[in-house]
Amino acid sequence: MTRIIHALPEISNQYDAMFVDLWGCVHNGVEAYPDAIEALRAYRASGGVVVLVTNSPRSRKEVFKQIERFGVPEDAWDNIATSGDSARAAMFTGAVGNKVYFIGLEEERSFFEPLKIITDPVEIETVPLEEAEGIVCTGLFDATADPAAMRPQFLYAKQKGLKLLCANPDIVVDRGHRREWCAGALAALYTEMGGESLYFGKPHPPIYDLARRRLFEVAPDLDDPAILAIGDGVKTDILGAVGEDIDSLFITGGLAAEETATELHPHEELLLEFLAREGVTPTYSIGFLR
Repeated sequence: MTRIIHALPEISNQYDAMFVDLWGCVHNGVEAYPDAIEALRAYRASGGVVVLVTNSPRSRKEVFKQIERFGVPEDAWDNIATSGDSARAAMFTGAVGNKVYFIGLEEERSFFEPLKIITDPVEIETVPLEEAEGIVCTGLFDATADPAAMRPQFLYAKQKGLKLLCANPDIVVDRGHRREWCAGALAALYTEMGGESLYFGKPHPPIYDLARRRLFEVAPDLDDPAILAIGDGVKTDILGAVGEDIDSLFITGGLAAEETATELHPHEELLLEFLAREGVTPTYSIGFLR
């Protein structure tokens, strides 16, 4: 059974490092959460290492720019691992071919910029679906549109045997008070239709490999560190932590705020019912990171 806590310092001294989700934990897609920032600052001041592990389809550089705009200061974290970088590494090694159909926003085309960690990368060209050897999805063309609108294109792609590279396995996020669809919703639809989707963010192993490399970039002397994963997605952050055999802290006031009746703290009975339905048990739960 999960243990409900009221503040991070109740447990933080047990861990050398934390893998911390961003959206819903540190910011809401518009601005940073002050209590979360102070909690991470205090943890780092005590000697802990914070790696921000996000299912953003953007590169580490672009996520840095984004969270800076939201008011997340550099002294609250040590390094960043993104689903986008993990997926880009796979793309540049030929996971979905050379000619790809791109689904996403124009502002996300930085996904196709060269990645230094890949030597001898394949050349990637974005083309119409009819010419494509694979699909790269960073998100919807319109995050508020029904993902099912892509069914005709996906039926054609499935018949051609195209693989879909999903740069963000999240299904939804809350931008302020508005819920938006993510690339994971399209990947789930494509899989449901019989297509093959490739995932590189949480809860899948590639992003945790990248997160550990990012951790050792800034803390090379850590030997078998005790790691706590923090996030508000039971099917991404928490399930991923379970798969990696690391402890987890579930932020109930994010995506599951309604189901857990979280105001300052979650309603214990509703929280346990929610976790039982989801079939996932985090080590700890808290209303908000603080």
